[in-house]
Amino acid sequence: MIDVAGRRVTVMGLGRFGGGLGATRWLAGQGASVLVTDLAGPEKLGEPLGEIADLIAAGRVELRLGEHREGDFRGCDLLVANPAVPRPWENRYIEAARSAGVRVTSEIGLLVERLPDRRRVIGVTGSAGKSTTTAMVAHALNACGRCAHLGGNIGGSLLEASGTIAPSDWVVLELSSAMLHWLAGWSPALAVVTNVSPNHIDWHGTLEHYVASKRRITADQAPGEIAVLGPAIAPDWPLASGVRVVRIAPDARVDGLAIPGSHNALNGAVASAVVGALEPGLTRDAIEASLREFRGLPHRLRLVGNRSGVRYFDDSKSTTPEASLLAMRSFEERGELGRVHLIAGGYDKGSDLTPIAARAGELAGLYCIGKTGPALAGASAGRGLMCGDLEGAMAEITRRANAGDVVLLSPGCASWDQFENFEARGRAFAALAGLAPA
Repeated sequence: MIDVAGRRVTVMGLGRFGGGLGATRWLAGQGASVLVTDLAGPEKLGEPLGEIADLIAAGRVELRLGEHREGDFRGCDLLVANPAVPRPWENRYIEAARSAGVRVTSEIGLLVERLPDRRRVIGVTGSAGKSTTTAMVAHALNACGRCAHLGGNIGGSLLEASGTIAPSDWVVLELSSAMLHWLAGWSPALAVVTNVSPNHIDWHGTLEHYVASKRRITADQAPGEIAVLGPAIAPDWPLASGVRVVRIAPDARVDGLAIPGSHNALNGAVASAVVGALEPGLTRDAIEASLREFRGLPHRLRLVGNRSGVRYFDDSKSTTPEASLLAMRSFEERGELGRVHLIAGGYDKGSDLTPIAARAGELAGLYCIGKTGPALAGASAGRGLMCGDLEGAMAEITRRANAGDVVLLSPGCASWDQFENFEARGRAFAALAGLAPA
């Protein structure tokens, strides 16, 4: 484990969404001399740059924006690469650092080196469902009186909190395929694989590399450690000798969750199995009761709240028609589709929105917003209402919705025509509903 105090550290990729933010703040706090280099210019990095403005002003962080220079990679003591950098094994700047004898790591690599006990680490990966499953595990542990820290790909960084994590605490990490690529030689003591299907081939180059990266989550487990495998994981998933396997049945589910959908009921069953394997003193009833209190991840089919008997769900992260259809199907499974007031539309990415429009007649209402609003309303055979913007849609819904109805923001489109990002859209939705943001 490298002592970063007094070292020259290059952080490759601050990221528009703060991917390198946690590493930068932690490194500066440890006394390192930090250079952040990013191909994006300052105009695209306003939010993360604002988060480190104090460090920049104090001279503790230097910036190189809009370009990379090989000298910044060859002349440092440590390179921390953002996992978003695609195919790092062929990146010329990373190779320049390695050829100069510079150690190369990532934020997640720095974190796992500093966790007090690998045996208390739960790692979750998968092509779908990993974020919700990770959050459910942490929620259930905390709700049942244990102490669990949530981190990894789910957002933010645990690095700055790593010094406060006690040896008896649980650490629950969502691990993307890119993160796992950087964690060669390390596996969590309890590894969860929800499913594996083709994804992120642009980053990995081939499907084989993607699958191999996913398999690293169990590759270095020790005898007696645990692998929880979802129902779609093939029986030949490679495991070390002596690893205890918990396989999730295809029909496993936790009913009565606040968040709808059979996929979430399955996520709940995976989370319940994980917590039950770790904490045998907790009953299944207690674990599942805690999961029923889980309201979902921010902006991902999350129950924001209830006003006058009307439930409001924020699914602002739904930026594709497929995601919006999945949200509708979740309520259809509950027999509630006819009570759903759906807000859809936004930035035009050229996606085919007719599958959303085709279901307008099954809804309590379809409220069309944004640049794609007119096309969406036009394809709905007169069943969609053109509202212009989110405020107009919410005003119309307020006049129409009755107790027992559901208001669902699941746009099926990006937000950039009217909002900076999907998070801002979700916060506006909650505010217009008179509820606290998700």
